[in-house]
Amino acid sequence: MAEITITARDGSGEFFAYLARPKAASAGAVVVIQEIFGVNAGMRAITDSLADWGFLAICPDLFWRIEPRVDITDRTQAEWDKAFSLFKAFDQDKGVEDLEAAVAAARALAGANSKVATMGFCLGGRMAALMAIRSDAEANVSYYGVGLEGLAAELRALRRPLLMHIAEKDRFVPKEAQGTVLAAVAPNPHTEAHVYPDVDHAFARVGGQHWNGRAAAIANGRTAEFLARHLD
Repeated sequence: MAEITITARDGSGEFFAYLARPKAASAGAVVVIQEIFGVNAGMRAITDSLADWGFLAICPDLFWRIEPRVDITDRTQAEWDKAFSLFKAFDQDKGVEDLEAAVAAARALAGANSKVATMGFCLGGRMAALMAIRSDAEANVSYYGVGLEGLAAELRALRRPLLMHIAEKDRFVPKEAQGTVLAAVAPNPHTEAHVYPDVDHAFARVGGQHWNGRAAAIANGRTAEFLARHLD
C-alpha cells in the first residue's frame, strides 16, 4: 500500500492519503473523498479502480483532525454510531481546506499532468460539490451527496464542471431535497445530474447494504467519460 503525506494549509499538522498509480507515464489526478467510514477498504478499492482507469488517484484522511486513520465499515451498529459521531464533529470548512491541500499535492505528484478532479461519496459527495464551488479543481463528481439542497444558490451559479449521481430512493436525501437540487442545476451548463431509479443511498458501495451493480456500472461509466473529458 502506497501513501503520501500532505501538510495542512493552516499549519496545524500533516495527514496521509492513500495513493494508487496508473501504468501511464503521465495522467490526470483524482482526489477521492471518503464516506463517513474513513479511508477504509472500500475507499482504497475505488482509488485503485481509478488507477486502473488510467488516472493517478489519492484518498486523503479527512477525519485526521478528530481521529487519524479511521477505517471502519457499515456492518455493525457500533460502527454506524462511530461514523455519525465523526460526521457531527467534522468541520466541513477545514475539510475543504484539507481537500484544497490534497488537490495541490496531487498536481505535484510525479507523473501528474497538472489536471485534478475530486470525486466523493455521501459526505464526500457533499464535499465534492463544495470543491466545485470553492476550489480550482478542473472537475468534480458527487455520488449521492448529502445536504446539497442547502447549496442550491451556489450550485445555480457554479462555473466549475460538476457531475452528480442521485439515488431516487435515498433515505438521507428526501424527494423534496432532490427536487431543490435538480431545479438549481438544471439550467447550469457546467452541471450534469443523473437520477438512478429504485436505488438507495450508497448504491455504488461495493459490498454495501444497498449495492446495485447495474446502477453503479452506469454511474461509473458516466464518471469515467467525464473524468477523461476533463483530465486527459
